[in-house]
Amino acid sequence: MAVVEQPDTVLITGASAGIGAAYADRFAQRGHPVVLVARNPEPLEALARRLAREYQVKAEVLPADLTLPGERERVEERLRTDAAIGMLVNNAGVEAGPALAEASPDDVDAMIELNVTTPSRLIAAMLPRLVARGQGSIINIGSILALAPELFPGAYAASKSYVLTYSLSLHEEVARHGIRVQCVLPGVTRTGIWNAAGGIEAFPPRMIMEVDELVDAALAGYDQGELVTIPSLVDSVEWRHFQEARRRMLPELSRSVAADRYKSDISEDA
Repeated sequence: MAVVEQPDTVLITGASAGIGAAYADRFAQRGHPVVLVARNPEPLEALARRLAREYQVKAEVLPADLTLPGERERVEERLRTDAAIGMLVNNAGVEAGPALAEASPDDVDAMIELNVTTPSRLIAAMLPRLVARGQGSIINIGSILALAPELFPGAYAASKSYVLTYSLSLHEEVARHGIRVQCVLPGVTRTGIWNAAGGIEAFPPRMIMEVDELVDAALAGYDQGELVTIPSLVDSVEWRHFQEARRRMLPELSRSVAADRYKSDISEDA
């Protein structure tokens, strides 16, 4: 009798609502067991019960405030040691917050802790195990603000730029080990984060994507093997042009002499 291989378990952060909950639904629908991580256990437990009932998969709750090192360590340990977990969706994030001149240092620090430190630590905890087995997937949820920081005030765009750059660097390192990396860059999405950031209704309807539309597009991009998925971008050639323009600069980014425009135009005879 042929042995049916169990699909990888998927650990999803920020899974209690919005994008994280939609990812949990879609992966459970595909037959993947899921581990749901967020601060509040009640919505996680309700979601886990529904997923188990509707899709007959194992759905486990792992409550944790990922801004608290002690609680985050429990998630790191699970990723480090649970051989069944082969996929990680880094979705947890905090709202954009005020402009830089108005934000308190503690607010900025908390945002960096969740948007930058947490995904980095979770990936670091899981990565050696994935490399050893030669298989796995990491999905990082960024933002289109990584490409357009002028559209929103504050340090939020910078934190999402980190997610994008980290994902690109990670891909270069681990692709040869059989590990998939995808960075998803949502635009304005109807989630609690955008509401907290000042009211989603401030944006015209044509700019607002529903959560299900976003996640379905992101998973289609994952299935197509995309490294970077921008669900709103109509023509993928634009992203390719963006990357080509960046690569054309590479030979000129580090040289032994400064560019001519930075040299004095005063002649020695003056």
